[in-house]
Amino acid sequence: MPGLATPLIDWYRDAARDLPWRREGFGAWGTLVSEFMLQQTPVNRVIPHLEAWLTRWPTPADLATSPPGDAVTQWANLGYPRRALWLHRAAVEIRDRHDGVVPRDVDALLALTGIGDYTARAVAVFAYGDRHPVVDTNTRRVLARAVEGRAQPGPPHRRDLERMDAELPADVAEAAVVNAAAMELGAIVCTARAPRCEACPLAAQCAWRAAGYPPSEDRRRKQATYEGSDRQARGAVLKTLRDAAPEAVPLFAVLPDWPDAAQRDRAIDSLVADGLAEAADEQLRLPGHPAS
Repeated sequence: MPGLATPLIDWYRDAARDLPWRREGFGAWGTLVSEFMLQQTPVNRVIPHLEAWLTRWPTPADLATSPPGDAVTQWANLGYPRRALWLHRAAVEIRDRHDGVVPRDVDALLALTGIGDYTARAVAVFAYGDRHPVVDTNTRRVLARAVEGRAQPGPPHRRDLERMDAELPADVAEAAVVNAAAMELGAIVCTARAPRCEACPLAAQCAWRAAGYPPSEDRRRKQATYEGSDRQARGAVLKTLRDAAPEAVPLFAVLPDWPDAAQRDRAIDSLVADGLAEAADEQLRLPGHPAS
């Protein structure tokens, strides 16, 4: 068994958080929705939204029959609302191409809207039990420190999958546990800014620790300040549309008191360009809702 696998498996069995998508029978659709929501969003914010989403749309076909604007509304304040549109489009594709069943094959998953290397393999592994390397930001950080002796990982690269694959046991079930354990370790112990090395199951073999914790350049892209940003303006416009849905809002009534009118207009234009809003007859509405 590869070097990291045994301590990761032993640690995970005792330390893993009880999360909805880890429970028996959660299903491929629930796994797919959770992975969309978890992109750049903390777990504690995702759980209530995930439960509400799956109650409303328990299958891809259920979501596919709703207007995309309903998905944007249900997304609420999760952020990065294009994910809601992508998830809606993926649901339509699953209904139309796969008879309403989330595909198992990684290439078929990659062909769906909004799904990349991580999400496709996460569904194949955690929902269907197949053996693939699953690499997210947390996994990359664990590999960088434990294997490469670097404080922070470099930019994402295809070789990340090869590095993780080298750590996976041949046994399919154990490989799935190692994938989950590496992500969990990075999320709660081997964190970016305050790693708890004294609690780490890999401490005895960690190359970064053995080297004396040398710093390395942090090349992660820094998140721009939200307050006063175009992102904040976009979010405020979307909230106005969600609050009014399914009705449209006259353009003159969209954030009339916003302190920067040019920024507000940019927000409206960008939402329309992204398909998150529709403008017609001097009105703005969420996509797919009929004109009033």
